[in-house]
Amino acid sequence: MENTERIKPIVLRDNESNTEYTLEFNRESVRFAEARGFDIRDLDRFPMTKLPELFFYAFRMHHKNISRDKTDKILFDDLGGMPDGMAERLGALYGVPFNALANDGEAKNGRMTVEM
Repeated sequence: MENTERIKPIVLRDNESNTEYTLEFNRESVRFAEARGFDIRDLDRFPMTKLPELFFYAFRMHHKNISRDKTDKILFDDLGGMPDGMAERLGALYGVPFNALANDGEAKNGRMTVEM
């Protein structure tokens, strides 16, 4: 994926309360997940455990105070599980902040240069 390509966040709307939740990741939300032992590579091995965790961590960027119990209720009761494509989009959104760690050799900030 090129750094210029934008992955749109997932927006959930509660049709009864008109509440919106925006799911995406930034560096802080990824660090939060990693500090709690989350490893994206475990999704294939432990999907029943790791997909709900990823869903919970996706709330962190915009909805820091939402509890895991609440996100589980949204996922299992309100949505009835993840619709097709949601797990893949969450994984792609989780990867977006890693673009900030690497550049393709082009200067992003003219104030510093790197020699190796």
